Amino acid sequence: MSAPVTEKKSGFDIRDLKNLFGGGGSLKQFGILGALVVIILIFQIWTGGKTLQPGNIINIVQQYSYILILAIGMVMVIIAGHIDLSVGSVAAFTGIIVALAMKDWNFPWWAAIILGLVVGALIGTWHGFWVAYIGVPAFIVTLAGMLIWRGGNQLIGDSATVPVEAGFQVIGKGYLPEVGPNFGVNNLTMLLGFLVVLVLIGLEVRGRRTRKVMGAAADPVWLSVLRVVILGGVVLVAAYLFATGRVGTSFPVSGIILAALVIGYSFLTNNTIIGRHIYAVGGNKHAAELSGVNSKRVNFFVMMNMSVLAALAGMIFVARSQASGPFDGVGWELDAIAAVFIGGAAVSGGIGTVAGSIIGGLVMAVLSNGLALKGIQSDLVQIIKGLVLLIAVGVDVYNKTQGRPSIIGLMTNRNKSGAAPTNDSTSNEVTPGGGTPDTVVPGDLRK
Repeated sequence: MSAPVTEKKSGFDIRDLKNLFGGGGSLKQFGILGALVVIILIFQIWTGGKTLQPGNIINIVQQYSYILILAIGMVMVIIAGHIDLSVGSVAAFTGIIVALAMKDWNFPWWAAIILGLVVGALIGTWHGFWVAYIGVPAFIVTLAGMLIWRGGNQLIGDSATVPVEAGFQVIGKGYLPEVGPNFGVNNLTMLLGFLVVLVLIGLEVRGRRTRKVMGAAADPVWLSVLRVVILGGVVLVAAYLFATGRVGTSFPVSGIILAALVIGYSFLTNNTIIGRHIYAVGGNKHAAELSGVNSKRVNFFVMMNMSVLAALAGMIFVARSQASGPFDGVGWELDAIAAVFIGGAAVSGGIGTVAGSIIGGLVMAVLSNGLALKGIQSDLVQIIKGLVLLIAVGVDVYNKTQGRPSIIGLMTNRNKSGAAPTNDSTSNEVTPGGGTPDTVVPGDLRK
């Protein structure tokens, strides 16, 4: 028999606000998301309102979209218990091949993009083979890859800058086009914003139905409405900012690509067999293998997938820069890794989310952008970014060692019913999203 549904009072209760964006009873659950909001507000005031100007918001998306794409792949690598140091070099190597394909080999821009993705897949196959089937640690394999592909970029490109054609540049510096009557905004961008709001409403309604079916406590209707109003308001304000930039600009094409990847990979990690297997292998490889998980396939997949996304990120950067150069991709792996750890991933593997990594990447992006707007010299920017990374992860680790709720964990580890899970820092096994699983029964992970 299923447990009876716990009905909440239909009237207003101020204490219900603690569940506005999830259970847990503490504002700590907002974690890095709250930090992102605070950083945005600080720089908005400090820069005299420049941070949230339409042109600057558009620039942030275009300038950092390739790092956020890398973070999507890197979080899966780290969840599985590995690290990839080669992503910047893979991006640069792919970029020079694609540029030469269009310049010297007469490839049309769309064929060059396909070629770039194939190159990324082949490189990922090489890395995955050594990691999954030979057993060489990913750190060593990708360290070697960082040297090999960087050298390959300079060898093939003769350490020169190679321009790319205008059609190819759209994926890096293009925008949603202007269509329909002139209302003073980009109509497609605003339409996209309204569609996202409709999706949020649908997800809220579906979530309430799911909690009812599962016998979980349902939030008051007014709280669900307030949640949708706040999130929808943020989406519409953001859409308006993108839609009211200078003439000829709107929501960037690179942002569309990023959003599609976030949705796709969030679904993959949370709702598919391979996603559950990635978490299982990262949480406890031996237990996962006893449960029927093929850890070699998982390791091969995450390494190959990372290189494909690195190739895509490299092409977007080259398209925005209008040329491929010998110094493309330098330091990208460090930015991607920082975004993932700030977003809540565990060094030991098994914990992390795509959404958390994107938030972590946005923290670093807004921080870098705000400091640049204030004219802070680049060496100080690097110091500040390093301190932010150290403090963000250090505070979270300290809370775990003291038996307190993990700030990042509360943000990322919500279970299906919307309640915050018990934080057990002693467990090595995790489920998708980072929660502590029930006892694993052989065969369960294959379902």
